Amino acid sequence: MDTQGRVLKVKVLPANLSDAQGGRVVLPAAWVIFKRLSHLFIDGGYKRQFADGVKQTLGWTVQVMRRPEANFRGIWLPMPPDLIEELGQKTRGRRSFVVIPRRWVVERTFAWLSFNRRLKRDYEFLPETTETFIYVAMIRLMVRRLAS
Repeated sequence: MDTQGRVLKVKVLPANLSDAQGGRVVLPAAWVIFKRLSHLFIDGGYKRQFADGVKQTLGWTVQVMRRPEANFRGIWLPMPPDLIEELGQKTRGRRSFVVIPRRWVVERTFAWLSFNRRLKRDYEFLPETTETFIYVAMIRLMVRRLAS
């Protein structure tokens, strides 16, 4: 999807494939169609090997969108009290919801797609049918924006 949340390329894959495995299927197909793409925002769930592979094979720059202090698990003691207080202030309120940069674009697109009854649940037998309905939903959304 682009930076505005419009779907560029869709591939529905089985649930037993990881994001990185699915990305290896979708990105070369997207590169053939959209040669001007040059930067990729990826989720923190992707492995470093995936990002390095994208850089080497497609020549794109990759930026991983992670939750701030995602690896913070706790404080090892003993530590100076002022350092403990500083770490506590940094992470206070971060145990619940934190806005991840650029992630909201993806979530907003999922919300747009959920307005379509056929995409609310997995009704389709073939994955290609679901892909087609996603494209139709995005076409419908863009046409409605052009008309208004």
